[in-house]
Amino acid sequence: MADDTAGIDEIELDEGRVAALRIAVEAGDTGEVLRLVEPLHAADIADFLEQIDAAERQAFLAIYAGEIDGDLLSEIDETIREEVIESLPAEVVADAVRDLDTDDVVDILEDLEAPAQGRILDALDDADRVAVEQAMAYPEGSAGRLMQREVVVAPEHWTVGEAIDFLRGAEVLPDQFYHVILVDPRMRPLAYVTLGRILSARREASLRDLAEESFRTVEATEKESEVAYIFNQYHLISCPVVDAAGRLVGVITIDDAMNVLDEEHEADMLLLAGVSEEASVLDGPFATMRQRLPWLVVNLLTASISAVVISRFEDTIAAIVALAALMPIVASTGGVAGTQSLAVAVRALAARDLTSSNARRVVLRELAVGAMNGLALAAIIGLAAWGLFGDPWIGAVLAAAMVVNQIVAALGGVLVPLTMDKLGLDPALASGTFVTTLTDVMGFLAFLGFATLVLI
Repeated sequence: MADDTAGIDEIELDEGRVAALRIAVEAGDTGEVLRLVEPLHAADIADFLEQIDAAERQAFLAIYAGEIDGDLLSEIDETIREEVIESLPAEVVADAVRDLDTDDVVDILEDLEAPAQGRILDALDDADRVAVEQAMAYPEGSAGRLMQREVVVAPEHWTVGEAIDFLRGAEVLPDQFYHVILVDPRMRPLAYVTLGRILSARREASLRDLAEESFRTVEATEKESEVAYIFNQYHLISCPVVDAAGRLVGVITIDDAMNVLDEEHEADMLLLAGVSEEASVLDGPFATMRQRLPWLVVNLLTASISAVVISRFEDTIAAIVALAALMPIVASTGGVAGTQSLAVAVRALAARDLTSSNARRVVLRELAVGAMNGLALAAIIGLAAWGLFGDPWIGAVLAAAMVVNQIVAALGGVLVPLTMDKLGLDPALASGTFVTTLTDVMGFLAFLGFATLVLI
């Protein structure tokens, strides 16, 4: 058992291996670099390239260029992929991309400038180049960009034996495929059969009789987010892609669909924080500043609204200085509650668990949750404020403001993303900024308003 564990550790990109690789690269020790990299997965090598700086990358690529393959190019983060490709000899790039399926080539091309795209396209065989260019002609973010053109098809009248003989005799098959797609004479997909069913059935069995009930198709112009939803909702492992006439043009496999889901989740997290969905830790300082500054300016403007509200109660705060110490409590708890409600709502909208048909029930639930949380927090903070300042009315004012702001936070957390979704905007698009502003403004207004009415 100990030996097995040691073997696993040897192929991990841990801190020790990274340090050893950097030393070997700096020393120009080709043998040691190749020894350290040889057992690593392409994704780990890509991680190493992302962890080192530009000068170290150039030195590493000068040593390792001859070992670069398509899998590594597709794993490299898009922020440094163009830099890596431009550093490689043309023949290395050509050999690498020839090994890739069309969907992987398209994924690489999407993030490159025109000159770098030209280098990739020039490296492809004529048939592959045409297939890639046709895929690139589809809208960005569509199923046509996501699909691979390499598919395995069979006439609907074939038997299992005929399909097996065809597969065994085929000179070229896709690297990954899960179904044999049954088509009519016009190349319109009618059904599909899993490889497992084909291998376990008798040779004389009809492929049509083995077809999966999960069969469905998507149009090439369909949004990739819709494709990812279909895969997740109906537990698909692959899905044929058709053109406007219903003819088969490609297939999307589960790995690509799950990549889209991962990217959407990452984008939602970034947008909720008011950060560009294209942000990366590999971006330079100026690029990062340009991504973040616009939302900081928006937040500055929205925070000014809170400042205006507070300024309206200047006399109240001056008369009872204790209010200034308690104001952040109302705003902070409201902000946290709003973020909790918002995170649940955005996730539910993305998964289509929150729709117009159940929106009223969800809003009422959030109203109830906000009220209950508000009462619980009001009891705690109200008694604490009474004990701290010796005035029950201060505790009562703080408790009342807490109830109001918790209700506002819970409702805002679900109503803001719902409204943005109705307007056709991404529900995650800076919803956090607006919800925080709402809870701050209403929290200060309720707290200082109650204080003015009760204490002054």
